[in-house]
Amino acid sequence: MTQPSGGHAAKVIAVTVAAAVGGFLFGFDSSVINGAVDSIQGNFGLGDFFTGFVVAIALLGCAVGAWFAGELADRWGRKKVMLLGSALFVISSVGSGYAFSVPDLMLWRVIGGLGIGIASVIAPTYISEIAPARYRGALASLQQLAITIGIFAALLSDAVLQNAAGGPSNDLWWGLEAWRWMFLVGVIPALVYGILALLIPESPRFLVGKNLDREAAQILANITGELRPNERVHEIRLTLRHESTRSFGDIRGPRFGLQPLVWVGIIMAIFQQFVGINAIFYYSTTLWKSVGFSENQSFTTSVITSVINVGMTFVAILFVDRIGRRILLMIGSIGMFVSLLLAAVAFSQAVGEGENVELPSPWGAVALVGANLFVVFFAATWGPIMWVMLGEMFPNRMRAVALGLSTAANWLANFTVTLAFPPLTSTVGLWFLYSLFAFFALLSFFFVRAKIPETKGMELEDMHA
Repeated sequence: MTQPSGGHAAKVIAVTVAAAVGGFLFGFDSSVINGAVDSIQGNFGLGDFFTGFVVAIALLGCAVGAWFAGELADRWGRKKVMLLGSALFVISSVGSGYAFSVPDLMLWRVIGGLGIGIASVIAPTYISEIAPARYRGALASLQQLAITIGIFAALLSDAVLQNAAGGPSNDLWWGLEAWRWMFLVGVIPALVYGILALLIPESPRFLVGKNLDREAAQILANITGELRPNERVHEIRLTLRHESTRSFGDIRGPRFGLQPLVWVGIIMAIFQQFVGINAIFYYSTTLWKSVGFSENQSFTTSVITSVINVGMTFVAILFVDRIGRRILLMIGSIGMFVSLLLAAVAFSQAVGEGENVELPSPWGAVALVGANLFVVFFAATWGPIMWVMLGEMFPNRMRAVALGLSTAANWLANFTVTLAFPPLTSTVGLWFLYSLFAFFALLSFFFVRAKIPETKGMELEDMHA
């Protein structure tokens, strides 16, 4: 097992951070629309369902991008696919900022979704392939840390821009409303991601697959600190010989047409979304306004929640390679269940109708505690660890297809929750939705206990065992 020196550890961390900027774009795009939702609804005269569809349609692009990312990465290399993701997000940010109609905005959102879907697959793939097994869990968790920082940056920039303009629908610079600038700001991290993608080394595993063994050995020796790089290249080549060309046949099996382990990845990816995390990060500003918070209070509360999200991700980074994946996931499931139940009880006490709904004392505070406690447990467990698991749990022969399919399932589950949240909020109520999220959190505990394998400390080439 490789144990990199301080210098090599710094290099591994540096390239991991660079790759994880794709996660920053993931998080930024996920939440940047948060501050713009109400303005888009008012500007284009949308009802609840179509508002949800405009928010959620990017996630369909994400699912498509996630599915094709693995195949593109195997053909072009990890770096070129990162550059593609960067370019698509730049195009989307500019197009969304200057959108003149709903179909126009949806087009640019889908293009951005393609880029984010690509980034969501390629970052954990690259990190799992270049990180030494001993540190892979912590390094792969940097992907989720980058996502949380991206969420924070999006919500903070939304708050700053709406404060500067005196409201998200007011003009800011160049005759453009503040909500449009919320999208345009995304050009900056997208360009940074593209520049960093040019600077990092290619994945050794991709190079071996292209018969570039010498280059792969140099990267293993110089970046990861592999003491016997040629032997490591030989191990990678042995696993590649047992792999077929990427196809759906790699994951076919006896359980409803798929291998059981693939279903484990798909269901885990769905559970991560069905606990409702993105109902908070896509709609938190609208949510808090709907229960009596002022616009400024709602933006501020959303930023505070995103700070908690960032901070608690460090817990996962510190403990994922010490405690293990399964235990942290089960702790997270129980914590999310209790906190979501608390929020559901609080929202059940709401009084009033339409825009005059409010939470009487002390239920407003209880709802805040429940929602933020949920973020604490999610960020420390299910948020990062699902991505760690998807990047490492599959045997090499099926990893590309299984990771792409699981990630696509995650995006489709995200789409379902995002699309359904606005109309269901006004029909069945927040208390019912949060009760449903709590139910899925409880189910996830039993799922992890029964089905999730422990992969702590294992090399990728050993996952077939």
